[in-house]
Amino acid sequence: MSLMRRLERGQGSDEEQQKPSQRPEPENKPDTGDLAGSRLSNLRPRKPTTQNPQSPRGSYMELKNRVQNQLLEELDPSVGLGKIDEVRRTIQELFEQILLAENTVLTRPERQRLLDQITDEILGFGPLQPLLADRSVTEIMVNGYDSVYVEKAGRLFKAPVKFESNEHVMRIIDRIVAPLGRRVDEASPYVDARLPDGSRVNAVIPPISLVGPVLTIRKFAADPITVEQLIEFGTLNHESVMLLKACVEANLNIVISGGTGSGKTTLLNVLSSFIPSDQRIVTIENAAELQLRQEHVVTLETRPQNIEGKGEINAQQLVVNALRMRPDRIIVGEIRAGEALDMLQAMNTGHEGSMTTAHANSPRDVISRIETMTLMAGYDLPIRAIREQVASAIDLIVHVDRQRDGTRKVVNLTEVIGMEGDIITLTDLFSYEQTGFEDGKVIGSLRSSGLRPNFLDRVEAAGIHIPPSIWGVGQRSRF
Repeated sequence: MSLMRRLERGQGSDEEQQKPSQRPEPENKPDTGDLAGSRLSNLRPRKPTTQNPQSPRGSYMELKNRVQNQLLEELDPSVGLGKIDEVRRTIQELFEQILLAENTVLTRPERQRLLDQITDEILGFGPLQPLLADRSVTEIMVNGYDSVYVEKAGRLFKAPVKFESNEHVMRIIDRIVAPLGRRVDEASPYVDARLPDGSRVNAVIPPISLVGPVLTIRKFAADPITVEQLIEFGTLNHESVMLLKACVEANLNIVISGGTGSGKTTLLNVLSSFIPSDQRIVTIENAAELQLRQEHVVTLETRPQNIEGKGEINAQQLVVNALRMRPDRIIVGEIRAGEALDMLQAMNTGHEGSMTTAHANSPRDVISRIETMTLMAGYDLPIRAIREQVASAIDLIVHVDRQRDGTRKVVNLTEVIGMEGDIITLTDLFSYEQTGFEDGKVIGSLRSSGLRPNFLDRVEAAGIHIPPSIWGVGQRSRF
């Protein structure tokens, strides 16, 4: 049995062993600085470390940390991290020299696995790096250093990775938030951030977390989801897509609602792809994650307080400022508080075609939540005045739900008709009908109610024709 297997025995690692790359020839080494005078030249071969059979993981971590620390000491700081390939080659060369000096015997796959782990620790996000690279993983949840879960195909699984300690998790969190100018400590024990690829990150640390640092990463696909894929997944059908496309092009105001992880932001990305490319779009988010494909896009992001408790810029302030930026469309990633009032005012004052998302359990709940969030703006407004603003501003509510089998589906396309007395009237244009549950899968379809929307005249006035087939008249047209 090789040394690495003896060290890791009982650790239960299921990581895939990749084929090791050949060690670069000395004459092809990149220019990484003068290594002749480094401490590597003074390293003497050491006797192989005798393992302690009672603590295999401790012995493995001791070897990994020792090699990693020597690598950090010997790595030439003049080599910029922007040249990733060059840095990787330098790390591999130093790694081989250190193992030779350590007189550590490893097989080629074990040597490559150890190199990958150390490289991920230096250049990436440590144990999270293979999970971030796995396209089948959609969400990563770290509940303390020894408990990591992932979401695949809408279901949760425990991941075969662990951190060394809670301090190790804290180092990774700091590496994520520091480039964004954000911080997390006992005075501010939670933070929202994003990864370079746009994936959403939330971190919570003690004292408000009792299980150690908690890190939640919602990954975004490297290639944005397309409307064709949503049809293939069963999230939408051709008729509903045709209606949504017409509503976006006709500058109708749309609110996307749903629970956590239901796919609101993904759907918002898809709907934004229908916006004409000649329009100026201003997006407002707590952590920038929208992936708009148009060229004329201005992205604004909120800012938390600094260490002195000053400098906070919230979404409400950004919405007000966006009105001075000559936007054709305003897209707010999510309304959570007083910015709802400013968003309604923007929709009612010439910025038609705006879109946002909100947490809610149903289209009717969206209306109630927007009323509550409007009151959070701090103005003593009568409820009827707020409801008139809501009924006038919002044209369509798209409600998304996460089904029992983990799939995300649009379950309601609801038109906001107007006011009847003190009540806002809603009409379902499309609704999802579940017909069964077989082999762990929800069976059903999104069907038209047969009712024509009141905003159909606005759509026709914009030069967009919606065939009557989507209301159940005649044969179905394909998108």
